[in-house]
Amino acid sequence: MDGTEPMQPSVNSSYVPAAFGNPDASDEDEEDKDSGPSASLLPKHSPVPLTVRYSPEDSYNIVYIIFFLMGIGSLLPWNFFVTAKQYWMYKLSNSTQHSEGQRSALGDYFESYLVVASTVPSVLCLILNYFLVNRLSANVRILSSLVVILLVFVVTTVLVKVDVSNYRVEFFSGTLVSVAIVSGASNFYCGSMFGISGHFPIKISQAIISGQAMGGTLSAVASLVNLAVADDETNSALGYFLTADIFILLCIISYLFLPRLSYSRHYMLAATCTSAGALSERGDTAGGISILPILKKTWVLCLSVFYVFCVSIAVFPAVSSGIHSAHEDSGSPLTTTYFVPLTSFLLYNWADFCGRQSTAWLQVPGPTSRVLPALVLCRSIFVPLFMLCNYQPRDHLHTVIFTHDAYPIVFNCLLGLSNGYLGSLPMIYGPKVVPRELAEATGVVMSFFLTLGLAIGSAFSVLIVRYL
Repeated sequence: MDGTEPMQPSVNSSYVPAAFGNPDASDEDEEDKDSGPSASLLPKHSPVPLTVRYSPEDSYNIVYIIFFLMGIGSLLPWNFFVTAKQYWMYKLSNSTQHSEGQRSALGDYFESYLVVASTVPSVLCLILNYFLVNRLSANVRILSSLVVILLVFVVTTVLVKVDVSNYRVEFFSGTLVSVAIVSGASNFYCGSMFGISGHFPIKISQAIISGQAMGGTLSAVASLVNLAVADDETNSALGYFLTADIFILLCIISYLFLPRLSYSRHYMLAATCTSAGALSERGDTAGGISILPILKKTWVLCLSVFYVFCVSIAVFPAVSSGIHSAHEDSGSPLTTTYFVPLTSFLLYNWADFCGRQSTAWLQVPGPTSRVLPALVLCRSIFVPLFMLCNYQPRDHLHTVIFTHDAYPIVFNCLLGLSNGYLGSLPMIYGPKVVPRELAEATGVVMSFFLTLGLAIGSAFSVLIVRYL
């Protein structure tokens, strides 16, 4: 598709040509764009058309790489908490010796409660983020969130070497509080990042989305490497969480470097001018933005992203990571120690990354197509499919249909691939189908529905685990 050709006739002119990563569009194209629906909301002498018209290039794709790193950082904390399954089971074991295979009441439901603790505060933080979009600068919101995440992870890293065998309940509660704080800050940060990316070409939004999936893949790889090289669980977890500490620090440094680049300064200036001009014209100096115009344009996309992540979190990781190999009695490390990290975490996150990355080349169905919500609804089938795999221990539903190890492998790949692709399209489309001055707020709204889907899905995951 040509970079200057609109994707859908009904999509706002802010969607092209910059939306398709063509910053060098002609003046004639820019004049057409300025006469679109979003232009009517701008002051007559707004400097935005001029700044958009003379767009610099992203030399060596440095800005793209920075947003990709920021995308990794947005979900990396949650992925590191979730992927460290063996470490949490080790810490929460009823046995003071933490013998492998020792079952505990805290350990059985830890992952389900972890998901709940990570999603409920996130919804509240995204609501707060929406009201602070024009009251608090994006720099303050993003950097403060990253600092909070870093501090909590440093504390988590220190606790790796602390013996909590006599304080398991306190450790359980403290970990859930840490997860709640990190998830709230991560979503505050993520919503702000998606809001900023709405002012950039569509490839920048796609960079964040791909980075999020790569964060899960990196956490899974880090977990496998530490399991392979460390001599015990604590040394493995120590190296694991230190990796997260370093990467979060790298995100902070990268974001501080972003304003020094002409490409990012250009679009940030355009965003500032657009928002300021629109607010001035409406006399809205307090910074409040009505959510109704956003929902009118994006309600189908909002519901789509909500349901995609609701289904995904209902089965991953609480159910998928509980599926055991049919050959674990053989004693092979591939069917015991490495089975869940490989088949559940690594495969799912890699498939999720592939699905998100594919949106860079393929963006169908379009934002107004009815096929998109139909495909989203079809993902409901994953819930019974995972429940009928070899999940253990089973206390109620004893029916297992998909006993072979190939089934969870295929199901995790399909779950991740569809989550990445169908979850990314609405997030990319949302800020592009509204006027420019609503792009940042729309990014926050879309992130809110994504997190709301995670919150509702996490509640279902608890019910599913108890039913099994």
